[in-house]
Amino acid sequence: MDRSGEWILERIGRDRGPDRGRAAGRLAEVVDSRGFEVARPPAWMRWLPVAYVVFVLLLETVTPTPWAVSFLLIALPVIAAYTLGPVAVAAATVFAVVLEGVVAGTPCCTGHNIHMLWENHHVAAYVATGLVGALGVALAAHRRRQERDLVRAHSVAEALMRTLLRPVPHRVGHLLAAGLYRSGEVGTMVGGDLYDLRATPSGERAIIGDVRGKGLQAVRTVADILGSFREAVHDEGDLPAVATRMERRLAREAEDLLDDELFVTAALIEYDAAAHRVTIINHGHIEPVLISGGEVTPLIGPPALPLGLGALADEEPVAYTHPFAHGDVLLLCTDGLIEARDQTGAFYPLLDRLRHRFGGRTAPAPGPADVIDFLNTDLPRHTRVFHDDVALLALAPDDGSEV
Repeated sequence: MDRSGEWILERIGRDRGPDRGRAAGRLAEVVDSRGFEVARPPAWMRWLPVAYVVFVLLLETVTPTPWAVSFLLIALPVIAAYTLGPVAVAAATVFAVVLEGVVAGTPCCTGHNIHMLWENHHVAAYVATGLVGALGVALAAHRRRQERDLVRAHSVAEALMRTLLRPVPHRVGHLLAAGLYRSGEVGTMVGGDLYDLRATPSGERAIIGDVRGKGLQAVRTVADILGSFREAVHDEGDLPAVATRMERRLAREAEDLLDDELFVTAALIEYDAAAHRVTIINHGHIEPVLISGGEVTPLIGPPALPLGLGALADEEPVAYTHPFAHGDVLLLCTDGLIEARDQTGAFYPLLDRLRHRFGGRTAPAPGPADVIDFLNTDLPRHTRVFHDDVALLALAPDDGSEV
């Protein structure tokens, strides 16, 4: 594990205090349970060596006798090494040598006889197949080790992310909430999506964001941003001050990493239960979506630069407010949701899908869990492979009717 990974482990232990041992235990448990699971290749690829043997035998029956087509079996161990393990490749090598001898020395093929079994060119083919088989066994063993290392690295990174992105409680202060984090399936590391929700003396405050980049460095930035947010929401009296604290923390992080292009897109939310409204500051992130009275509306406000690029702005970010009454749901998401593509390359039509499911004046008011459950079911119907992480956070005023 690199220095970023070591720093994250130290940060988790320092943040958790007495729970450090338990956190490390949970991390080890995740790695142990998932670290040696190697994804199997598609079924058709596992049958490729068999198909190759059938092809060679069919070719042998239709070619003239002087054409030693059976020599093509020398390649069988390498083909097997692409999908099979070392033991299976060794077995394929033995099978290839035996089959070469059968084809060369038995009258099953026109013009062949037992005297041809030990001819020099056939013996050379046996030796070559054995050498290629040894190479195939080594390649298969190396491939298996790489697969295990990749899965183990992904498991460690995902365990770290799950430690940072704590489960969203059903109720936080005066809000009902539901959240979802789904890591991308392409690549060896999770990305930098983040979210959190806190009850504070100034009201309930939430964040959703996306760190530029992926891997352990992105996870390190997630830890810094969430740590800064969790402290600032209790210390600062208004949302712009919270954003300023996070901006300063990210600037120090960029200085430590010598990365002048480090930034985080983020949307900050503050709920005022007495006034039934939300205050929003959007730092270059996807607009929150309001589901209210059967209508689905993106809450577009004054734009601001992403966190980390504040020094380039001519003026301070401006917060904007919007009514948020009982029966409304506010959805926060990352770009992994709206940029998910189907087989034709079309993006996921978030607003259209929400209007289709929750639109109309006669539609019953959904809860946060209803919205998250719908998207968690509907999105896989649109895309088969998630190339990016998806983070969702849905909020609704708590009227006390839910237990």
